[in-house]
Amino acid sequence: MRTALLLIAMSLLGYCKDETVSGHGGQAAVWGLVSIDGTPVTARATLSFPEEGVIAGEAPCNRYSAQQTVPYPWFRAERIIYTRRACPELDAETRFLGALAEMTLVEVAGDTLVLSNDAGREMLFRAE
Repeated sequence: MRTALLLIAMSLLGYCKDETVSGHGGQAAVWGLVSIDGTPVTARATLSFPEEGVIAGEAPCNRYSAQQTVPYPWFRAERIIYTRRACPELDAETRFLGALAEMTLVEVAGDTLVLSNDAGREMLFRAE
């Protein structure tokens, strides 16, 4: 009984809030890729956080999804799955998905989302 009351109180006080990027401004937009490691990207790729713990988007050729369970500002695209259509942008897709899998930090600031890691890699997105 005591545990149930504690859980209810914590819920009412906001302790059960989404602590992933979707709960910290990431869910507000579909994010379009601008650059990887400072190099502009011409192929279209998107990133979105449709619900707590879920990543979804379009790589240059295929749709993809993944899980995101670490608390903000940490980032980890876990269990990335994607469709397998061929297109002329497969090299760009490989770079995008490879970089996404390496990112460990996320920052949402207005219409900008930045993914980065300790090795100095960075992916810049803008709200579409």
